[in-house]
Amino acid sequence: MSDGPSEFDRRVRALQWTIAALAVVFIGGIVTWITHLIRTAWRLGDVPSASIGISIVAIPVFLVLLGVIISVFWVLLREGGSR
Repeated sequence: MSDGPSEFDRRVRALQWTIAALAVVFIGGIVTWITHLIRTAWRLGDVPSASIGISIVAIPVFLVLLGVIISVFWVLLREGGSR
């Protein structure tokens, strides 16, 4: 009966886009921060085993988390939360 999505649906969709964008910015910042720490440790001559060992675990974990978040929001935004 209605021609388009309601105001509530548009607000929910905008909130979903905002949450997905914040996840990308947050996890991107964490990955950037970890790579900065690795470069700083390399420049200062720190023991590379600790910084590289942590980053080998941390960066893929955060990237997988980002992939899960984006895929969930992609399905929600694409299907429109159909019931």
